[in-house]
Amino acid sequence: MASATASAYLPCLGSGFARRSSGKHGVYFRDKIQRPLMQCSASGHGAMVASSQESEGFTPMGRRSLIGASVLSSLSLSISDARGAGLPPEEKPKLCNDECEKELENVPIITTESGLQYKDIKVGQGPNPPVGFQVVANYVAMVPSGQIFDSSLEKGLPYTFRVGSGQVIKGLDEGILSMKVGGRRRLYIPGSLAFPKGLTSAPGRPRVNANSPVVFDVSLEYIPGLEYEEE
Repeated sequence: MASATASAYLPCLGSGFARRSSGKHGVYFRDKIQRPLMQCSASGHGAMVASSQESEGFTPMGRRSLIGASVLSSLSLSISDARGAGLPPEEKPKLCNDECEKELENVPIITTESGLQYKDIKVGQGPNPPVGFQVVANYVAMVPSGQIFDSSLEKGLPYTFRVGSGQVIKGLDEGILSMKVGGRRRLYIPGSLAFPKGLTSAPGRPRVNANSPVVFDVSLEYIPGLEYEEE
């Protein structure tokens, strides 16, 4: 905050500058500015702006009117900013684009004994990860409607964890264990294999309710310490 002796050019709602009258508790605006040098000081009613020179032609404005005008001005700026920001939403990175989605409609779905379902977007050529091994994977986590609630692609960093060790939800553990390095897969995870306590929604993200189904697109990037030769 500026000090009591600091001087500055302070435009007040356009063309005028405000001062406090010595006889009335009011705020006045001057039609013309001869010396725009202003001085700020503190008062019992808050910050006060006083002109360095008295002049004629002040128009009285009540404190409530001043506050109302300030609010309207702020709202006007907010609406203008919102219109200016009315751009199409930024496209989020995905492991399965629109063309992939169309192809995936014709891919048969596989259901395991646990109730996990999946479709292979791309079958990998590397080895399957052994239980307990670290794996490096990318993922895009969605609610059934397709809204993304988490994504390693947006973070710009693949996720590393020990597969089959309970470090991730059961459906993701099971789904990755049967994948091969270089593969991509869509997992349809039932609520019993997802988040038993749900997930609190981040700003702008959908909430995941307890024991509700989720969808994961995953890609198994590599398995540290497990080398293989690509064909």
